[in-house]
Amino acid sequence: MRFLGNIEAKIDAKGRAFLPAVFRKVLQTSGDENLVLRKDVFEDCLVLYPESVWNEQMDLVRSRLNRYNAQHQKIFRQFVSQVELLALDGNGRFLIPKRYLQMAGIQQSVKFTGNGDTIEIWASEKAEAAMMSAEEFGAAMQSVMEDGLSGQIF
Repeated sequence: MRFLGNIEAKIDAKGRAFLPAVFRKVLQTSGDENLVLRKDVFEDCLVLYPESVWNEQMDLVRSRLNRYNAQHQKIFRQFVSQVELLALDGNGRFLIPKRYLQMAGIQQSVKFTGNGDTIEIWASEKAEAAMMSAEEFGAAMQSVMEDGLSGQIF
């Protein structure tokens, strides 16, 4: 499952949004019908997980935490309790609860950003600020890719 690209959209007065057709097609191909919505852990955006991807993430987090450690239990509780299970209606729309819109500072204009196996939903005005400049991105990619290629000869 690969969600790629950026799509501008609007949220209606009731908090409904159309999942962009390109992302709906990926979702339909995967066979996932439900989505899980969560505020991003680090950024002021929302993240849509296909249910199967969410379940994998939940299993991964659980596997790294000890049920008999109080701090670990708090982490897991917060991770799984601050989500909303969503389904698309017949028109490809879904409702974003008001508290999530507030958490991400979303008014009306949004940007859906494909992030591999998830989809981020940004307030349009915040989306660009979360990106690196072209120069920063180039330097970061070079650094990351060089780290992975050390010792290889072409």
